[in-house]
Order: sequence, then structure tokens, then C-alpha cells
Amino acid sequence: MTDAFDLLRAQLRGIKTAQAVGKISSMGRDCVIVSGLDRVAALGDRVRFSPEVSGEIVGMEAGRARVMPEGPADGFRLGAAVAHLGPATIAPHDSWLGRVIDPDGQPMDGRAILPGPIAYPLVTPPPSPAARRGLGARLQTGFAVFDTLLPIVQGQRVGLFAGSGVGKSHLTAALAEGMTADVVVIGLIGERGREVRDFVSETLGPEGLARAVVVAATSDRPALTRARAAHAMMAVAEYFRDQGRNVLVLADSITRFAEAQRDVAAAAGEPFGPSGFPASMAQTIMALAERAGPGAGTQGDITAIFSVLVAGSDMEGPVADVMRGTLDGHIVLSRGIAERGRYPAIDLLRSVSRSLPNAASAEENKMILRARQLLGAYDRAEMMLQAGLYSPGADPITDGAVKVWGDLDAFIGNPASVDIGQTFNELRKILSAADVPIGK
Repeated sequence: MTDAFDLLRAQLRGIKTAQAVGKISSMGRDCVIVSGLDRVAALGDRVRFSPEVSGEIVGMEAGRARVMPEGPADGFRLGAAVAHLGPATIAPHDSWLGRVIDPDGQPMDGRAILPGPIAYPLVTPPPSPAARRGLGARLQTGFAVFDTLLPIVQGQRVGLFAGSGVGKSHLTAALAEGMTADVVVIGLIGERGREVRDFVSETLGPEGLARAVVVAATSDRPALTRARAAHAMMAVAEYFRDQGRNVLVLADSITRFAEAQRDVAAAAGEPFGPSGFPASMAQTIMALAERAGPGAGTQGDITAIFSVLVAGSDMEGPVADVMRGTLDGHIVLSRGIAERGRYPAIDLLRSVSRSLPNAASAEENKMILRARQLLGAYDRAEMMLQAGLYSPGADPITDGAVKVWGDLDAFIGNPASVDIGQTFNELRKILSAADVPIGK
């Protein structure tokens, strides 16, 4: 535990009495060449051009550093002084709960905030894979579908794949409020300013915000700032994890993080591949995702839900493809389901939880399998049913699917009961109406 004096001492320790200074030797709109820092600076360090504009070193060569400014370069002059700030860090603290901050740990809600006593690097390696625990117990989420058919367990990393306007933000906020966790860390990366305000004040609400830290970088911010928001989100989560707490990370969205990182790579002169992204894109987002997951030793766990924007429901896009292969499961939201009014608009047949079968008992796994079989049978026969071409009795599974489809579809959108076992009992009643034995 720390007191107010510890926080003040930490702030005083962060004041540098001396700084290395270089100068601008050449510049363009997206990149500035700084000389004189090659002996002290490292790749990824931050510099300051003026009180308003900072930058990050994205490339180095003998005697020169390539810097991407975090703001317009208008007014920069050749020979102008550039101060070296050092590595990018953030110093979280328990007092940050209920707050909205930017990627530098500065408040965005109009109230003062103090840094914690320990500065965390924004980019750190994950715990050793040999020392990490396995996935933990099934978590209660507040949604029947996640408590039964699509379980999320402690330490699991899940992708939430959705197009725009299908309920992604509302689902994220509901999980922030109702999912089992000690602390929630929310990253709003590249969102519009109005959407950040609406998400915090209306969608998330006071109860959801009370146990959360929101790290936001709006769409008008420079690419470096937006990319840094994702790393700051993970660093804040790691601070609480290192205290032994179980943390829920909700990132919206990894697609915008990848797009911001693409702009940074372009300024660094990195070549692009046929997908329109640099070769480093896959490694960058996989490294970010790997920082979540089970902890080691006395650490807690970081359960993470990373949202991915899929234009036109294209699950084969470069970002979606990398994330689908990296994570421990994926949740797909369907525009068609949303348009017929069922929320959350989860397409269960396209969604997978890799915590199964271990997250459920043998009987529960049979119910999950039967539910998927019935939904799959109805999906295959839906066009025939609508056209009046299906003859009852032709297939027992399809007959059962027709009987229970309405109740089963509604169950996916229902809130969960207080107890997971009771929610499974509700599912059992629905499946029994299909007159198809669960064990067959």
C-alpha cells in the first residue's frame, strides 16, 4: 500500500534535472531527423520538440535518429533543440480506479491524478511460458451464452469479431460491469471523442467505471499516441496482475491499433506486404496479446477480450486472420442477427471457445454439443423451411431443431442466472423439448 506522500515522492523522482539535447538536421511532415542523440538514445525512446509536441525514435543510424512526431510538424525549424526524455513508461496506482486517462497516464476527466511509485515500461515481455499457470476456472459473465455454450475462463484470451453497429460496444460495457474480475482495464483505441464520452458516462455507467481504468486515445490523436494506448492498457493491467489481482482487459479495437502501427512503420521506412500491412504487424499484435493470460507465481491472471473490426464480416482479413490464430477462442457478432433484433448478436456456429472441453463437465459438454447440432441443423434447413420445401419427419435432428430454435436462439441473448448450474438447467429444459436424446 502507498500513501499520498509516496505518490508525491514518486512524482518528484520523475523530474529530471538534466537532459540530453539534440537538434533537428532535416525534416518532413511525418518524420524528423535529429542529430546529437545517438550516444544516449535508444530505439523506442521519446523526445520533446516543444511543450506541446513530443515524438518517438522509430529508427537510428550513425549520428542520426529518425523521429516520428506526435503532432503537426508545422513551425519546426532546422537546428531547433530536441530534448531526450528516455523510454516510454507509465506508473499506475490503485487510485486510478474509476478514472479515464490517456496513454501517458494523464487525466482526461478533468481531475488531478498522481503517478504510482513504480514506473512500468509500456512494452515488456510476457511471463515465462515455462512458469505460467494453465487456464483457470470458468467465469461468470452475466450472459447465459458465455456461462454455458461459449465459456470464458480465467486467463483466457478471446477475440470479439464484429462489424460496425452490431452491438460491440454495448457487449463490451456489459462484460465490464458483469464479468467476474477484481479490476477491469479498458482500452479505447482510435474511438471518436463523442463515442468515448458516451461509452464512459452512458454505456459503461458509474457502476462499471468504479472498478475500471479506462485508457483512451481518440481517432484525432497521432498514430503514435493511438498505438501507445494499447501498450499503456496492458502495462496498467500488468500492474494490478503483479499485485495478485485477477484483471479483465477489454480492448476496442486491435484493428485500429494495427492501423496506427502501420502508420508508424511507414514513417520508419518499413516495407509493406501484399496485405497492405508491414511484415511486423503480425508479430506486434501477437506480442501484445501474449502479455495477457495466466500469470506466474504469486501473480494474478489477465483475462482479455480483444475486439477486431471486420469490414463486411470478412474473417479472412489480415488482422482478423492473425488474431484468430493467436487467441484462445473467438466470438463472432453477426449483422444479420442484429438486424432481426437479438442482442448480443452472437453467431454461435462461427464462434469457438478453446477452453472446452476442460471448462465443462461431461454432461455439460454433451449439452453444448447438442445445442450446436440443433442450431446447425436449423441453419442448414432454414431456406427450405422458409420456402415450404421441408417435410416434417424427414430428419429427426431437423425436426427437433425446428421445435426448439426460437427458445434456443432467445437463450443465447438472455442474461444468465445467478448460478451457472441454474443456467445449465434452463438450457437442459430447452434441449429436452427437441425430443432428441442429448447423449446421441
